[in-house]
Amino acid sequence: MFFQILLFVAFYVIAKHFLSKTQNLPPSPFPTLPIVGHLYLLKKPLHRSLTRLSNRYGPIIHLSLGSRPVLVVSSPCAAEECLATNDINFANRPRLLAGKHLGYNFTSLVWAPYGDHWRNLRRIASLELLSSHRLQTLSRIRTDEVRSLLRRLLPTNNKNQNQTEVHDLKSAFFELTLNVMMRMIAGKRYYGGSAAEAEEDQVGKFRDIVSETFRLGPVTNVADFLPMLSWFGISRMEKRLILLQEKRDRFMQSLIEEHRRMGCDADADAEKGKKKKTMIGVLLDLQESEPEYYKDEIIRGIMLVLLSAGTDTSAGTMEWAMSLLLNNPEVLKKAQAEIDNHVGLDRLLDEPDLAELPYLRCIINETLRMYPATGPLLVPHESSEDCQVGGFHVPRGTTLLVNLWGIQYDPSIWEDPTNFKPERFEGMKDHEFKFRFMPFGSGRRGCPGEGLAMRVVGSALGSLIQCFEWQRIGEEMVDMNEVVGLTLTKARPLHAICRPRPAMVNLLSQL
Repeated sequence: MFFQILLFVAFYVIAKHFLSKTQNLPPSPFPTLPIVGHLYLLKKPLHRSLTRLSNRYGPIIHLSLGSRPVLVVSSPCAAEECLATNDINFANRPRLLAGKHLGYNFTSLVWAPYGDHWRNLRRIASLELLSSHRLQTLSRIRTDEVRSLLRRLLPTNNKNQNQTEVHDLKSAFFELTLNVMMRMIAGKRYYGGSAAEAEEDQVGKFRDIVSETFRLGPVTNVADFLPMLSWFGISRMEKRLILLQEKRDRFMQSLIEEHRRMGCDADADAEKGKKKKTMIGVLLDLQESEPEYYKDEIIRGIMLVLLSAGTDTSAGTMEWAMSLLLNNPEVLKKAQAEIDNHVGLDRLLDEPDLAELPYLRCIINETLRMYPATGPLLVPHESSEDCQVGGFHVPRGTTLLVNLWGIQYDPSIWEDPTNFKPERFEGMKDHEFKFRFMPFGSGRRGCPGEGLAMRVVGSALGSLIQCFEWQRIGEEMVDMNEVVGLTLTKARPLHAICRPRPAMVNLLSQL
């Protein structure tokens, strides 16, 4: 019996290998085992494991992950073929458990298949909620919250401006981004002030929701690749996804109901004194005109995407950037000098200044190269038709994984890629990156929130550099180890020491 099983496995492996050759599939590791395919080759962290395979078999490889065919691309040329040349073909999402349970059965902006419904959701996000005009009208919210962050970092003893304190920057950045997003979405802030204190319990719940959402990433569920596991009932992972979605739903529905009861508006315009509609307000207006389409479920789905993507990713980028600056104080000094030269010492940095601070932008870009906001692997795509990539045949229904980390750490593309060198981006225009650098993805499924993220990260990071002197809490370098989920998160939250720069004391005292 054992010999027969062994003979069957050997025959399967050899037949599978020659079949892939006759079909002109991309290179594939040998052997492909029955049932599990190439799952036996993958270890955590997944992006490093896939990079090792690509280094051995090439930038375009074909994997059989259980029952799911997967195309892994790890070069700019291959990524361009998938996300530009074959953009429409790869505009679908694979039907993973995360999309079923966290994406309202594949109807949310992130998980909906390419088609009329997805195009409408994308139009709402890009034009109604995240357009340049919309972001500009709500710029005062972001400015207010950055000023609030500066106040939080001031010494508790106002008479002693030379006092140094250790600050939990991970929490500070999350509070900043949550307040920004909540004020834009629902017209309320969760941190700071007496009203926010009453929301402390909700804040904790939402923070847990965001953390768990990114921890249960879409490429970590074994049942997605071995559907036979569903024969034994709902898996532990699927139960966690179901419970998480119930918590997410309750939180978002409470915001919608509160908005209906009270009618929350965004902050008044300083000059015209007019109230601007919150994002929930915009969506409820659409619901009034088309109630059959804009149901509460659709609104909850859009809001969850904006809240989850707009808080953890931007906060994480700021935490990585400050960690890198603390480990590279000469870069911090250079950025400080640029801000002093352009903004001066008699006013605080504001969003319009960002366009005149190219080195600050280089720092942010280098941080995003090393720790991309969308995570080391872009959210998976899926081919809707047979196509060609790199001269190889890619069958319909193939899951696409773009190894962004592998591309952005490729030594043939980036000189000394493991070292923090913002200067590598000096003089480079966005169109010159050509799929070598795409921390927000690319093509139809690229992140629509890039403009908002760059505004929040740029103004917050620039203000911290302008206003404070920074140092590590000890002689040791800041720990740069990561915990991998859907995004790259620091294994140890960042704590740092700061004190107001002498030239900025008077300005900060007026906040």
